[in-house]
Amino acid sequence: MSENIFTNWMKSLNLDYWGTGKHIIMPAAFFEKWAKGEAVLLDVRTEVEREHIALPFALHIPIDRLPECLDEVPRDKLVATFCSGGDRAGVVFAYLHAQGFEDVRIFKGGYTGLMAELQPDKLRKLSKSARNRN
Repeated sequence: MSENIFTNWMKSLNLDYWGTGKHIIMPAAFFEKWAKGEAVLLDVRTEVEREHIALPFALHIPIDRLPECLDEVPRDKLVATFCSGGDRAGVVFAYLHAQGFEDVRIFKGGYTGLMAELQPDKLRKLSKSARNRN
């Protein structure tokens, strides 16, 4: 994406954009899309964070390695950027848009939002949905 295109994208991020939540995806909505094979969780946490809380269903690329690993990020699915609290996810959201990715959202809620969706009853339903798509 050229600097001019990025500038125009930035100019489009007005109150209508931010106020309608087009930049985020709630955990439940993400997992519905993920179970259908329509979304990927891009985990941009560090290796140390990943060692303590692994997310085997996510694509893990630490934020500092993303530029060299950009080809690993799918362009044909919704990409939900994830980190523990949201700051790095927001930076990656902007970076991916600057690189021409169109369907990018920030995974809302960090660890808290993620763990709420990984409760046994919800996880059982997600696993069943994911298996049914294959």
